[in-house]
Amino acid sequence: MVVALISDLHGNALALDAVVDDAARAGASRIVCLGDVATLGPEPHAVLARLSALGCACIVGNHDAFLLDAELIRKYTEAPPVVDAVDWCRAQLSAAELDFVRSFVPTLTVPLGGDATLFCYHGTPRSNMEDLLATTPAAQLDEMVAGQAATVMAGGHTHLQMLRQHHGTLIVNPGSVGLPFVKHEGGGPPTLMAHAEYAMVEADGSGRVEVRLRRVPLDKAALRDQAAACAFPLREYLVAQYS
Repeated sequence: MVVALISDLHGNALALDAVVDDAARAGASRIVCLGDVATLGPEPHAVLARLSALGCACIVGNHDAFLLDAELIRKYTEAPPVVDAVDWCRAQLSAAELDFVRSFVPTLTVPLGGDATLFCYHGTPRSNMEDLLATTPAAQLDEMVAGQAATVMAGGHTHLQMLRQHHGTLIVNPGSVGLPFVKHEGGGPPTLMAHAEYAMVEADGSGRVEVRLRRVPLDKAALRDQAAACAFPLREYLVAQYS
């Protein structure tokens, strides 16, 4: 089994198409989306349509939850650009599109063959708003994953690719398809990279499990044009990032 893990698409249809095509060429037999699919970017309709057509399992990220509960985002951030972008996205979506987001699940366990399993979430197993970083202390990580056990645990949220071993478990963050960060900013405006990120988990049923972090280069001009073509709250920021 070869599972492609995608996360934090954030309305970037160009990046999603590039990742899906790359995963197919790399032999992915299944895709799992770890959440945050439509907000902040210029193409929420196209991203939701592509995910629906793929029929892949989707985890509910914090930004997905913000679409369904307009007040929830203010418990996470008061930053006007982010709040405005989420409100704009919600106003664009149809009832059917919101129902699709409502179908997302909090966590998912994927059997990998033999005794191997993949456990999926968004931020951490206990919260889709919590950061799990390469620098998170082991004792704090113990608390974040308490009660869960798997060969591989996978979550997104931070927009930073990561692979670390913790008490024998491989913990992977595939990074962000739509808005990959250069570094963790702790709430400040991030600097973006002009590629799309995802991860592959491969298992052969005999106990061998391999995790690979992948990056797909994107055309900066195409990213800039995609952002410039839509009058949405983060338009100027994204155009500047890709200029």
